[in-house]
Amino acid sequence: MASVDVTHPARRPFTGRRVHLGDVLLQTVAALASAGATALVLLIAWKVFDGARPSISRFGLSFVWHAVWNPVVGREAYGAGSFLFGTAITSFFALLFATPLAIGIALFLTELAPRAVRGPVTALVETLAAVPSVVIGLWGILVLGPALRSYIEKWLHAAFGFIPLFGSPSAAGASLFTAIVVLAIMILPIVSSISRELFLGVPRELKEGALALGTTRWEMIRGVVFPYARGGIAAALILGLGRAMGEAIAVTQVVGGGVFVHWNLFSQGDTLASKIASEYQGATSNLDQASLVYLGAILLVLSLVANVTAQWIVRRVARRHGVARGGHA
Repeated sequence: MASVDVTHPARRPFTGRRVHLGDVLLQTVAALASAGATALVLLIAWKVFDGARPSISRFGLSFVWHAVWNPVVGREAYGAGSFLFGTAITSFFALLFATPLAIGIALFLTELAPRAVRGPVTALVETLAAVPSVVIGLWGILVLGPALRSYIEKWLHAAFGFIPLFGSPSAAGASLFTAIVVLAIMILPIVSSISRELFLGVPRELKEGALALGTTRWEMIRGVVFPYARGGIAAALILGLGRAMGEAIAVTQVVGGGVFVHWNLFSQGDTLASKIASEYQGATSNLDQASLVYLGAILLVLSLVANVTAQWIVRRVARRHGVARGGHA
């Protein structure tokens, strides 16, 4: 007769998960922080669009492309066309100037610089991002602007004056070109720092394998480093573009101001951010103030689009790299 051992009953496997107070607190705090950030962005957007409501109701979407700004009470007419144009011109050319310099700095620090040089140069480049905008603007007024007007602008006008971009230099000294150079300096550390991290993230075995096959260092960079990091570089450039579009103080100090739509980089102009910074406190009427806030709403939309696009590119590249690693595995 078979006997049953009842002294050690069969233990049921533990399938539950023990709840720890620390985990609960961490999840709660993280969720509240995420919800708070989202709520803050929504509140900012609501307040901006609510403040712009009188101008939106009166001018509608035509405000975006009309190039007029007349704050005289009784004949008020407003439009963002010239400021959108100035923002697009300054941001695009600033990114065009800063991109090769930033990528060159990142490549130098990751692939070419001696170890003793990398630390100090990296610190100096990142310190440039910490310089206040107003200080860079003052430097643009006192040093950069006169130097560009006396040497670079005159030389470019003499050599390429037949191109509308290089027309007659402004007698006042302030110009779109000065604003472009200032913006290029300001976005340079952002793009170079992100690009440097991307280049450091390229797997060493890929680079060493390319060099072992007999490629030169430049061929390795062109064939391995750039393809691996190009999505992240695109995202970094978009973030730099968003930074350039939103800069106000430094641009206000060097751009000159005015309602202009022209291709001459050596003449004065204005941007969305600089217009808001220079005139909001001196708004002459409620409609004038609402129109300035309308400019801010447009700038907010452009900045959000730039950031969302950059995030989308980063996630797409990360997903593609994950699939590629899984396929090689």
